[in-house]
Amino acid sequence: MCGIVGYVGDKQVVGVIIDGLRKLEYRGYDSAGIAVVDESAHMEIRRAEGKLRNLEEVIRLKPLDGTYGIGHTRWATHGRPTEENAHPHRDASGNIVVVHNGVIDNFLPLKRKLQDAGHQFVTETDTEVIAHLIGKYFDEGAGSLEAATRRALGELRGIYALAIVSVKEPEKIVAVRQGPPIVIGLGQNEYFVASDIPPILYHTRDLFFLGDGEMAIVTRAGVTVTDFEGNSITPHVQHITWDPIMAEKGGFKHYMLKEIYEQPRAIRDTVLGRVSQQTGRVYLDQMEIRESEFRNFTSIKAIACGTSLHAAMAGKYMLEELARLPVEIDYASEFRYRDPIIDDKTLVVAISQSGETADTLAAVRESKAKGAKILSICNVQGSMLTRESHGTILTHAGPEIGVASTKAFTSQMTVFYLLALYLAQLRGLLNEAESLEHVRALNSLPVKMETLLGCDEQIEKLAREFHRAQDFLYLGRGINFPIALEGALKLKEISYIHAEGYPAGEMKHGPNALIDEQLPVVVIATQDDNSETSKLRFEKTLSNMVEVKARDGKVIALVTEGDTEARQVADHIIEIPAASDLISPTLAIVPLQLLAYHIGVRRGCDVDQPRNLAKSVTVE
Repeated sequence: MCGIVGYVGDKQVVGVIIDGLRKLEYRGYDSAGIAVVDESAHMEIRRAEGKLRNLEEVIRLKPLDGTYGIGHTRWATHGRPTEENAHPHRDASGNIVVVHNGVIDNFLPLKRKLQDAGHQFVTETDTEVIAHLIGKYFDEGAGSLEAATRRALGELRGIYALAIVSVKEPEKIVAVRQGPPIVIGLGQNEYFVASDIPPILYHTRDLFFLGDGEMAIVTRAGVTVTDFEGNSITPHVQHITWDPIMAEKGGFKHYMLKEIYEQPRAIRDTVLGRVSQQTGRVYLDQMEIRESEFRNFTSIKAIACGTSLHAAMAGKYMLEELARLPVEIDYASEFRYRDPIIDDKTLVVAISQSGETADTLAAVRESKAKGAKILSICNVQGSMLTRESHGTILTHAGPEIGVASTKAFTSQMTVFYLLALYLAQLRGLLNEAESLEHVRALNSLPVKMETLLGCDEQIEKLAREFHRAQDFLYLGRGINFPIALEGALKLKEISYIHAEGYPAGEMKHGPNALIDEQLPVVVIATQDDNSETSKLRFEKTLSNMVEVKARDGKVIALVTEGDTEARQVADHIIEIPAASDLISPTLAIVPLQLLAYHIGVRRGCDVDQPRNLAKSVTVE
């Protein structure tokens, strides 16, 4: 989750790149750097640890300028967030520099191979390996920077977006995409490379996105695009008519819809760099809590508000199943108004997208006063919650503008899975084979979510049928119950329709009285074929669906792909890709987010700024 900017043209290159990095700083804040080549083919690099303002200060003290260059803002994966590990990175000769967004899975064997050939490395990063590989092939006579890059790409495994420059080939940037985004901007005698549209928009409205497996060769004379084999590709150039705010929406009508579609990327970025693909081990950053302390905790209390509370409720199932620790969930707004039982053997997990939620901060301070260790799950580095915690696991969802939380929720769910795995491994409850199985499940989540987003048209049809309903009921059992709560909350927030989430087993204890032919009932009825508990839960939930139908209610069922039993009962079926019980809920929320969105839009509501609500609740 790093930001890349590149420029070739007549403007002051440093200003263009720094301004572009500022618009991408949400993608990384561990360090930043810039490489610029002047008219005499002299390259200068400036780098700084920490936020972009630190780099700006370095440049103020040691100015530089040139005709072309590249810049980078980093979120650390390989190597600590130090100036030494900041991008750009050089090859062995110092003539080529590279900036990189992604992870190279096989960088260690490549590094050893290069070291055996005499290459010396000065950083801990995987990116330096890319620079050395490209430099090696360039020095061996590949013929051009792009040819050397193609040969290097043949040895890389992983995901990457790259921008590369060389003093040997003036006014040229080679840009590559295999996973993370790369946008090329087409100006008048000037050209741009970036990780997103906003850095480009203020200079030109003509641009195109590189596809996976594509390379752009950017010079003053223009831009050519090829595949990794060198075959020519004609890019699809778009003329963007958005104003800057529309550009930030990425072409979507609303922030909420954009953020729903960003969830696969947000989950990938949240997992990235935190698990070993070889051993399944989970690594948590920014921890002042020692491993011995994690092993000695006897209980966990999770505190949050709203959507974050629902993530905590689902996280309870993950933590108790994998780490075998008792978990208690508290509304942060209620926490201080009793005398909670907390001591130094209690781990308090505080969840907040913004890190500034007043009720959550108050609960954290109360817990610290009682001797508890605080672990926060947050989307904003440097927020008050992160500063007051003993450890933080950042969700890398990027800025969430829509008031109704979407990608922050699924990123929080992903963090809870990682935390449960981490604790289980520390407590000796998972072996390597079991850990790897969970890691594979996590790795599959973004791909399955991308598939699931293809149901948008089906959900829009449901919205047309049910947008005039006055009430909705959402039902779920076990780990699906928090998803029912979250689905109901999204509908309330966005469409102003009264909606309730309920445990399916509680239907006979009151909610059955509400059911009639006017009531849509959304039932989360997925199952994991490898779990007897899951099968039993499905059977009981199916019985609840039959009860609803017996009372003329309209059933919308979320079921596992290929299910035939629920199809015979429900009025409408939404299929969820097959997944384990710990993964499936993160998938199930996606169609519920889309349903709320489309119903809200059809009812003429302001889905990005619903009435009476704010993004961050900073007062009690």
